Amino acid sequence: MDRKNLAKRGAVKVIAAFILMALLLFLPAGTLHYGGGWLFLGLLGIPMLILGAFLLWKDPALLEKRLNAKEGERDQKRVIGLSALMFLAGFILAGLDFRFGWLPVPRWLTVTAAVLFLIGYALYAEVMRENSYLSRTVEVQAEQKVVDTGLYGIVRHPMYAATLLLFLSMPLVLGSFVSFFVFLIYPVLIVLRIRNEEKVLAAGLKGYPEYMQRVKHRLIPFVW
Repeated sequence: MDRKNLAKRGAVKVIAAFILMALLLFLPAGTLHYGGGWLFLGLLGIPMLILGAFLLWKDPALLEKRLNAKEGERDQKRVIGLSALMFLAGFILAGLDFRFGWLPVPRWLTVTAAVLFLIGYALYAEVMRENSYLSRTVEVQAEQKVVDTGLYGIVRHPMYAATLLLFLSMPLVLGSFVSFFVFLIYPVLIVLRIRNEEKVLAAGLKGYPEYMQRVKHRLIPFVW
């Protein structure tokens, strides 16, 4: 695998994503002096670079899967579309909230959210380490096997559990309760995605129905 080409593709996607996020945050804020925006970009960017470099060195095939995201499931396309609208609205409202001071977030809560965000990213990275079959699309891959150790021995979808922590702490890092209310739609979207994904995996991945019997909880231990 051409790691150099993979690194270039990853860099282009990351730079494009950060430019888009910066525009969605700082244009509505009306200023570059938006501390929550810079804090969020820093908390997201530094771990992302570290994780990307690790995958490029340790598991380039997984990195390529994460970059090649084209969902084929119709139900999942709807969930992804709604998620994109959620992010769009959430970022724009966070910038406007900062600009007009609608509902200020206490500093202690911003700091707490930043810590939770980093914990969520650490869990995200651990899931990537444990499962080399991870894809951004719902699919059963050739020679895929059920992973049932580590975090997968606690809940069936630790990746989504990590993103739940990431995305619900994100608007508070940005300093916006208004944006947080928008991001509360994310747990609903994740439930819809998981229900569809488990149908696909149970039908196509050998051993997955038995795994569902062993590990009872999907997202949050002892809850669901």
